[in-house]
Amino acid sequence: MSGRGGSEQPQRVKAHTAVVAVPVLPVDADGPGVADGPGVTDGTDGTDGPGVTDGTDGPESAAEAAGTVLDLLGDPSAGEVHLTSRPESASTARRLALSVIRLWGLPQYGDTVELLVSELVGNAVRHTGARSFGLRMRRRRGWVRVEVRDPSRALPCLLPVREMDISGRGLFLVDRLSDRWGVDLQPRGKTSWFELRVPER
Repeated sequence: MSGRGGSEQPQRVKAHTAVVAVPVLPVDADGPGVADGPGVTDGTDGTDGPGVTDGTDGPESAAEAAGTVLDLLGDPSAGEVHLTSRPESASTARRLALSVIRLWGLPQYGDTVELLVSELVGNAVRHTGARSFGLRMRRRRGWVRVEVRDPSRALPCLLPVREMDISGRGLFLVDRLSDRWGVDLQPRGKTSWFELRVPER
C-alpha cells in the first residue's frame, strides 16, 4: 500500500475483533466495476484468464476465481467490507456477494443475490448522501442474510409500482424475491437486509 500521495488508499475492514487494511482498487469507468488486476476479470472480455465467470469452467475454477475476488476486495462473510458510495460500487458489491455465494456452494442463488444486492446498494448510494456503505453476508442453518449498512437513519419506503415507472422498483423487487427483508435502525445509521431460505449445510 502506498503512503501519502499513492494511488491506493487503505480501507479498514472489521473482521470480528481484528482490523484488516484492504486497498481500494480503482474502478474502470467503462467496465462493470473491478479494475483490471492480476487474476480478476468480469468474465465478459473474451479472454481465457482466471476470473469470475458464469461457472461453466467447472466448480474448481469458479471457486478459485471467487476466492481471488475476496482476497483482493475483502470478504463480506468474514466481516463488513466498506465500499465507496458511488454508482459503480454496486458492481463491486455484486461481485463480492456472488463470490461468497459460490464459495458457499449455492450458485443457483447467484442471480437473485446479485439483483437484490444491487437494489440495496442503489438505495444506499442514491438516497443517503453517505461517503461509504458496508456490505456483510452471513449464513446460518437454512438461511443466507445480506446486509448493507449506511450512516443515514432515513428509512426506505416500499412504494406501489406503476407500469410506466422508470425507477422506484428496488424495494418492490426485494420484497418479491427475498423470503424476508427489513431495515434495522442503529444509533448511527441503519442496516437494510434481506434473507433467502437455502438448503442446510
